[in-house]
Amino acid sequence: MTYEKELAAAKKAVSLAVRLSQEVQKSLLQSDVRKKSDKSPVTAADYGSQAVISHVLKRELHPEPLYLVAEENAEDLQKSGAKEFLESITKLVNSALASDDSYATSSLSMEDVRKAIDHGRSQGGANGRHWILDPVDGTRGFVNGEDYAVALALLVEGKVVLGVLACPKLENHKSASSDKVGCLFFATAGEGAYMQSLEGDSHPPEKVQVSNIENPEEATFVESSHKPIPIHSSIANKLGIRAPPLRIHSQVKYAALARGDAEIYLRFTLKGYRETIWNHAAGAIITTEAGGVVCDADGNPLDFSRGNHLEHKTGIVVSTKKLMPRLLKAIRESMKEEILLSETKLKMKL
Repeated sequence: MTYEKELAAAKKAVSLAVRLSQEVQKSLLQSDVRKKSDKSPVTAADYGSQAVISHVLKRELHPEPLYLVAEENAEDLQKSGAKEFLESITKLVNSALASDDSYATSSLSMEDVRKAIDHGRSQGGANGRHWILDPVDGTRGFVNGEDYAVALALLVEGKVVLGVLACPKLENHKSASSDKVGCLFFATAGEGAYMQSLEGDSHPPEKVQVSNIENPEEATFVESSHKPIPIHSSIANKLGIRAPPLRIHSQVKYAALARGDAEIYLRFTLKGYRETIWNHAAGAIITTEAGGVVCDADGNPLDFSRGNHLEHKTGIVVSTKKLMPRLLKAIRESMKEEILLSETKLKMKL
């Protein structure tokens, strides 16, 4: 099955949301960064991007009902003292929509924007169609003027079939538009992965492929700019990797791997942390369609059909088909060593 209408709607929605996020990032002050109930940072761009995408998808895909699994909700925007913040978000949303001729006469009220944000409360699952959205993936990088992504995917009967990933800070060095910054990646199941300029210039989308490196010693890790995780160093040493990691925030790491900038992306989180599907859905299908492999540390494909969270075993592993067997072997060995080390430390304490 093709998803031409859905892909066109997703690309339009994400492109308009990026306009909003870029406008916010230009003038963002630390005082503009708020804290959600879970203490994670949030900005007007997170809420505004979600409202834009929700509104555009609902209109472009009408009369099909919209079920949206998204990171944000409008609870904090209904609290006392939040009216001014919601008003500024509404102005941003209307400005972004007005940049598209077909939405130029569409002006949303504050209540419209609040409802659009709250449309993202679907729980996903194995049945029906669900859009999966991270309106600003990598908010910590975003507030520092660094990498971030706007990530949108479509889940049909429990399978991710479409993904659009905007990377406003990623250079187009592999494209004919080599002097431009900002890439839009997209993929549909069975049809490959593509990259184009965010500015939508005259150059046609370019098909992307993962690296063809076969020797793991020549591989490059892609990691976030946060504190390195020790197991990554252990795995790199086992594979003989000497190159310094490529440090990028958010799902931009998936995009970098999909077009061959790096070969290995690992995500090992603290015990008890549950991965959300919006942090991986768009990046996963784009990397897979570019010839890569996305799985857990046991080599099992990620399952996006269990609701808002991934129910996988330890770690998420992203690499190429050629490198994956040796990579998984190194991961198993490093994990065993970590367990033995922990047991030894526990015995010493006793």
